[in-house]
Amino acid sequence: MSFFNRDTTFGATFIGFAVSSVCFGVLSTQAFTYLKRYPLDRPFYKALVAALWVLECIDQAFIAHAIYFYVVTCATLVYCFPHQCLMLFWQAISGAIVKSCFAMRVWRFSNCNVFVTGLIMVLTLAQLGMLFSSALDCMHVPCISNRGRLVVGSLSLGLGVATDIVTAAALCYFLRKLRTGYSQDDSLVNTLTLYAVNTGILTSAVSLCTLILYDLMPDNFIFMAFYFVLSKLYANSFLATLNTRKIVRGRGTDGEHTTMPTFLMVGKVTRQEENYDPGATTVRIQPP
Repeated sequence: MSFFNRDTTFGATFIGFAVSSVCFGVLSTQAFTYLKRYPLDRPFYKALVAALWVLECIDQAFIAHAIYFYVVTCATLVYCFPHQCLMLFWQAISGAIVKSCFAMRVWRFSNCNVFVTGLIMVLTLAQLGMLFSSALDCMHVPCISNRGRLVVGSLSLGLGVATDIVTAAALCYFLRKLRTGYSQDDSLVNTLTLYAVNTGILTSAVSLCTLILYDLMPDNFIFMAFYFVLSKLYANSFLATLNTRKIVRGRGTDGEHTTMPTFLMVGKVTRQEENYDPGATTVRIQPP
């Protein structure tokens, strides 16, 4: 580092920690809301929510420890320590879980399209592997500002951007094909499409900013401020998908039935059951 600027190094990481703390607080609220609002959801989904919360809690603890270590304990050092690089593992696992769940949404909305779903999963697993490799390489870099040879970090961030874009585009395309011509059904499709676009844009924008700052500003840690927040945005987007089922659908939980279109808000195609009204179908609202 040619010039040690505390504002763009420790200052940037502290801001990132503050924002990520807010995001973690939102995540905790969403997790609590989910458990209270959907007590009849399958144990698998409850365990998935708990796992995401635990992973993000561990990640936040590692971020806090790193900030304290570099700002207080060793305020004049900018060296890497192996345990600080471990936060990449937690973020990688959390992000991969969420992206895999969104891939399953694409699988269900697309009526089991192997190619598109497979592409998303390949990108997700490739990024997971790249992040693990980046974490291992980070442990061998003596100075955290010396990232010139960590090309794998750029590749992993680029794969993250590509995954978000492909997922959002696929959801929009397959949701559009679910239009029925009925205003109530199409209104639900439009809402889901808008949500998919907004989620994809947000995570893609943060990933892209992290990638650009990582490559173009090697002498500061501004990219860390964005990266600290990224995995929590993924987790929050997944929890928001689960928690907004009642709002989007108007009513319903796992144990309730309603006459709605033949697809679920989160994308699981269900078997049609004929009622007295032959034009109605009974579905069960479930998470992805």
